Amino acid sequence: MSVLSESLSLHKTVREHYLSLASGTECQVTYVWIDEAGEKLQCKTRTLKKEPTGLRDIAEWDTVWLDCGTLIEVTLVPVKMFRDPFILDPNKLVLCEVVDSNCVPKGNIELNNRSKCAKVMEAVREFQPWFGMEQEYTLFGLDGRPFGWPPLVGFPAIANCAVGIDRVYGRDICICHYKACLYAGVRICGTNAEALASQWEFQVGPCEGIEMGDDLWMARYILHRVCEDFGVVASLDPKPIEVDVGTAGCHTNFSTKEMRSPGGLQYIKDAIRRLSKRHSQHLRVYDAHDGADNMSRLTSELTTSSYNKFSTAIASRAVSVRIPGHVSRMGCGYFEDRRPAANCDPYTVTRALVETCLLETPGKDDDVQ
Repeated sequence: MSVLSESLSLHKTVREHYLSLASGTECQVTYVWIDEAGEKLQCKTRTLKKEPTGLRDIAEWDTVWLDCGTLIEVTLVPVKMFRDPFILDPNKLVLCEVVDSNCVPKGNIELNNRSKCAKVMEAVREFQPWFGMEQEYTLFGLDGRPFGWPPLVGFPAIANCAVGIDRVYGRDICICHYKACLYAGVRICGTNAEALASQWEFQVGPCEGIEMGDDLWMARYILHRVCEDFGVVASLDPKPIEVDVGTAGCHTNFSTKEMRSPGGLQYIKDAIRRLSKRHSQHLRVYDAHDGADNMSRLTSELTTSSYNKFSTAIASRAVSVRIPGHVSRMGCGYFEDRRPAANCDPYTVTRALVETCLLETPGKDDDVQ
C-alpha cells in the first residue's frame, strides 16, 4: 500500500470517539443522488430535529448541477430512505431524484432516469415484475494497480469463488459491504469472489419494479463509502484491466408472476424471443456510454456472449440470455440477461426489459443464434 493510502487511514482510530458522542434527539440525514453523467454518486448531509418516520419528514433540498458547462440549481427529491450503517441509528441515508428547480411543475424536465422507469413500472404493476441484479466490481489501490496484486507479477490465476490469500484480495471489503447493506435495509442476497483476484460480486434482489434500481444504487453508494474506510477504490469499469479475461458485468434476472407460476417457461421463451428482436437497442442502454464499454466486454470469450449477435441457451453462460438449468427442469422461474455492463444504470436496464418483454411488439432486428 502506498504512503498516501496509509495516511488516509490514520484518522480512523480516533473516529470512534466522535461517533460515540451523544446527539440528543437530533438526526443526521445524508442525501444521495446520481451525478450529471449518470454513473457516479454524490452526497451531502443535514440535521433534522428528530428521527424521520418516513419520506414525508424529509424535506427537498437544493444543490447545483453542471449542465453543458453551466452550473444550474436543481432540487433533490427524497424517494427512498435507508438506515445509515456508517453513523448508525437514528441517522438515515435517503436516495433522491434530481429535478430542475426552475421547472413548474417540478419533474417535467427529466434530469435522471428514475422517473421514466417509475412510470413504466407503474404501467406493468399487474405483471408483478421481479428483478435481481448481480453487480461485479474491481478493487484498485490509489496507485492505480489492482488491489493486493503483488509487484512484478503479471496476472493472478482466475479466482472465481476462490478461497486463500494467494487467490483473492479484499474479502474484508466484501464482508463489510454485505453487513452494511443488510443494516441499511438494502435487499442484498449474496456475494462471491469473481474472476480477477481483486474482483468481487454482490447480488441485490428479488426486488419488484422501481425498487430494483433504488436498492442497487444505494448498494453502490455503500460500497464506495466502505472502500473509503479501507483506502481503496471500487471500479465499475466493464473492462477494468487490459487482459483477455476479467470483464465486469451486471447480469440481470427477470420474471413476472406468469413466469414464476406452473407452465411459466412458455412466457420466459416468449420474452426471450422479443429480446432477440431488439438486441442492438438494448446494448445501447446496457452500459453508461451508449454501448461503447460493452463492445470491449462482450467478445464471446469465456463467459461472455457476442456483442453483434443475440444468443440464448439453457444452462450456458456464454450467451446473451440464459435460462438456468433448474428453471428448465421446473418449467417456471426466471431468465438471466447477461448483457448489462457493470456500470449500467439499473433504471434504464429494468425499464428496457419491461418495455420489450411486456409492452412492445417486437420488430425485426437480430435473429436468435
